[in-house]
Amino acid sequence: MSTRRAVILGGTGGIGSAVARHLLDAADDWQVEVVSRRGGPVADALVADGATSTTGDARDTALLRSLLRPGADLVVDTVGRTRDDALRLRPFLDDAGSTVFVSSKAVYVDEQGRHGNSVERPVFGGPVSELQPTVVPNDADPTSRDGYGAAKVAAEQVLLDHGAPVTVLRPSKVYGPHIGRPREWFVVRRVLDGRERVLLADHGRGVDHTTAASGIADLVGLVADRPDRRILNVADETAPSVLEIVRSVAGHLDHEFDEVLLDEDAPAFVGVTPWSSPSPFVLDTTAARALGWQPPRFDQAVVPELDWLVDTAHRVPADGDVPWADDPFWERMFDYGPEDAALALLMLGRG
Repeated sequence: MSTRRAVILGGTGGIGSAVARHLLDAADDWQVEVVSRRGGPVADALVADGATSTTGDARDTALLRSLLRPGADLVVDTVGRTRDDALRLRPFLDDAGSTVFVSSKAVYVDEQGRHGNSVERPVFGGPVSELQPTVVPNDADPTSRDGYGAAKVAAEQVLLDHGAPVTVLRPSKVYGPHIGRPREWFVVRRVLDGRERVLLADHGRGVDHTTAASGIADLVGLVADRPDRRILNVADETAPSVLEIVRSVAGHLDHEFDEVLLDEDAPAFVGVTPWSSPSPFVLDTTAARALGWQPPRFDQAVVPELDWLVDTAHRVPADGDVPWADDPFWERMFDYGPEDAALALLMLGRG
């Protein structure tokens, strides 16, 4: 079999590096080129295993032309967020055998127009398929609550309307080594901090489907061999609850929490986790499975990320912090004072 060429935009992030690793390890012979802003240790490791690394902005049209005009069997865009991003990529779609655009489940809306980033969470009657209505596409700020999903839909439409074989993937709560926002850190840090108890709102019953980056990589490998215009949900085999996630992560780290399962009378924000959801948000992955894709199980697929998180934490100098610490997402999640105060009040009430 002749060598095939893959270009991965955002190739050192959690999704991009997983795709690169999958292709490098595949039985087929892939020439893998990863594109990233700064290179770094992830790029170096991929190069050591046979990839080629290009440093530059994936939104630079001149860079895209130099990478894609010669032709590629597979192009994977993990960084595109807006209509303008898609418009820059569109002229090169005909030069690719198959193009994959990574979108998000944040595009879906319920009957009331609520989406995954809404202040008021959406309510769906069951697993959400690719036929579920989406937010109206627009060019709003993709970093805002209402703009992110709308910008993604606008990008999707530009690429799909071109007519070339483009596969849009819609994942949910992605995890894996090198991911920019490792939600499992919520549990890992508590273990490393020696916390004996974990407080979980709504008895830990919240469900917000998880997606392994390795599962995305497996699906990309399949659609590379079956180019088409389509949209596919991508998520884990089952949607674990908050309590199941916490137990899986803690169990891998040989830690057992005293689980304090809170009810609706608990103080606001106490026990809230990265996966807390007042109503289930589960993706229907029937369409992806029909291609022969086998979604992974969370408790197994999460292990490489957990090892990476612990290793990263152990490498941090005594006066430093993990690379993702400045993300506003983590604000107040490790403020143990309110947790301890709430626990003391609960114990007092039970006494």
